[in-house]
Amino acid sequence: MIPLKDRNPSYSIPFVNYALIAANFVVFFYELSLGPRLDAFFETYGLIPSRYFSMVAHHTHPITRYVPFLSSMFIHGGWLHIIGNMWFLFIFGDNVEDRLGHRKYLLFYFLSGLAAGFVQVFSSASSSVPTIGASGAISGVLGAYIVMFPSAKILTLLPIFFFPFIINIPAVLFIGFWFLMQFFSGVQSWGIDTSGGIAWWAHIGGFVAGILMVPIFKRRYVT
Repeated sequence: MIPLKDRNPSYSIPFVNYALIAANFVVFFYELSLGPRLDAFFETYGLIPSRYFSMVAHHTHPITRYVPFLSSMFIHGGWLHIIGNMWFLFIFGDNVEDRLGHRKYLLFYFLSGLAAGFVQVFSSASSSVPTIGASGAISGVLGAYIVMFPSAKILTLLPIFFFPFIINIPAVLFIGFWFLMQFFSGVQSWGIDTSGGIAWWAHIGGFVAGILMVPIFKRRYVT
């Protein structure tokens, strides 16, 4: 299923969401300029579970230890990777920002990404493969969206037996199905080094964190 747009108007300009999308593309275009140095860039700024635990064991300075949790959110492995992530953020992020407010949305986004990173690290502690991408943070946005706008309609491209159908699907069904796919794929991959595959548990962790944080953010900050 490919979301085309949501039928859920927002009432403010989502400039934080736009800034996040722009920042991801700026980093991606920088990656394209690196050529043979790209792998070293991934190794340095990607989130590597085994390296994290090694730094913990050797009492590495906390800043060095935790920078990859942040930097990895802005790194992508190719055009499909970044376009897919930014398309989901573009469709779903504006309404979440509209509801939470600009500053709180930015904090919410980064906390979702951090939660996703920690879940991924602990689910694949021995992996030496860099985890990269904004999908963990975006999963938190999806978690917030399904809580706040469960009945919003998602205009969706649904290919069935090679025939494309465009239909409206309630957000609770669209995002709910998406999460079930992440969950079952994560269970199947548990304990397996996917050698650069999809970080299913980062998606799961970010999504659950997003759901749990919504009532906290609304209760404290939203009027």
